[in-house]
Amino acid sequence: MERMQSVFNYCPRDGRPFRENEQICPLCDFQRSIDQTPKSHAGLMPQTPRLPWRKLLYVKQDYPDDHVDDTFLEELQKNANVRHYEYWSVVLESTIISQHISSIVIFVAVFIYLYFRLLSSHALIYIGTAGTAIGYGFWDWSNTMLTPDSNYKRRKILKGAVLFFLTLLGLTPILKTLTEKTSEDTIWAFTVILFLANLAFHDYGSGNRRNIKYPGSLSTNAAIFASVVLASRLETNLHVFGLMSFAVEWFALFPMLRRQVRSISNRGNLALTIVLFLTATTLFSQISPAIVVIYILGMAFLTFVCPFWLIWIQRYKNEIHGPWDEARPKIQHGRSVDYN
Repeated sequence: MERMQSVFNYCPRDGRPFRENEQICPLCDFQRSIDQTPKSHAGLMPQTPRLPWRKLLYVKQDYPDDHVDDTFLEELQKNANVRHYEYWSVVLESTIISQHISSIVIFVAVFIYLYFRLLSSHALIYIGTAGTAIGYGFWDWSNTMLTPDSNYKRRKILKGAVLFFLTLLGLTPILKTLTEKTSEDTIWAFTVILFLANLAFHDYGSGNRRNIKYPGSLSTNAAIFASVVLASRLETNLHVFGLMSFAVEWFALFPMLRRQVRSISNRGNLALTIVLFLTATTLFSQISPAIVVIYILGMAFLTFVCPFWLIWIQRYKNEIHGPWDEARPKIQHGRSVDYN
C-alpha cells in the first residue's frame, strides 16, 4: 500500500508560510507533513483531517475563499431593537401633536375675531395677561414641587416680562406698517407657509421644560414671524399690541407649560388636550362650519387612526443584525473618574 502524505505550504493555525527545509512550525509546533496512508482494517478509508473553519482573514485555511460555514448565521438577530407599542399609549403620546395643531387653530381664530372686530383688543390683552399669570403660577408651583432646592428669581422674571411688553408696545407702530405695501394674497400665503414650518419643526419629543433648543427655536421664530405678518393687517396699534403679546404668550410660553403638565400628570395632559380641542371647535364654529368638520376629522384621524396604523405596519418591519455590522461603543453615563 502506497504511503501518502499531505504537505502544507502555510501553517493552517497561524498562517505562517513554511520555509523550504522547515517541517515544524516554530510558533505552534504544527507538523508540516501529515500521514494520510489509508488503513486496511474496518474497510474504511480515512479522510484528510481538516481544522475547523475560523472567521479570520489573516489566517491561511484549507477552505475556498467563498466558503460559507454552518456557523455563519448563528449570531444573526432579527428585530432586536424593534419597539413594541400599545395602542392607548400611542394615542396618549399623539396628544402632543393634537395640542399644537389646536393651538395654531385657536390663534388663527383669535386673529379672525380681531380682524372682523368680533373681539376687542382690551379683552384679548386682559385674557392673555390673566392666563399668563395663572400659567406662571402653576409652572412655578410645580417646579418647586419637583425640585424643592431650585431657586427661581421671581422678581427678575417679573421685571423682564414688564420690560419686554413695554418694548413691544413701543415697537407696535413699526410692526403695524411693516408689510403695508404687500398684497393680502401674499400675506395669507406667507402666513400658511410659516405656520406649516412651525408645525413641522416644533419640538414634540423634548422633555426640557425651561429652554427652547433648535429646531424648536426655529418653530417659535416661524410662529412669531407669522404673527407679525398677520398683525400688520389690523387697523389700530392696540390691536397689533394685543395680538403680538398673545402670540408671545401662546407660542413661546404656552409650549413650556404644556410640557410641564405632561411631565406631571397624564390625566392633566389629556384634559388639556380636550380643552384645546373644544376651544378651537367653538371658536371656528362661528367662522366656518366646513373648517370645523375638517378639523374634527383630522384630529380623529391623527389621534385614533394613525396609532393603529403605526402598530399595524410594525409587522412588516424586518431589521437584521449580525457580526458583519460595525462595532458600536457602549458609553456608560453618569460614571465619575478620578484622575488624581
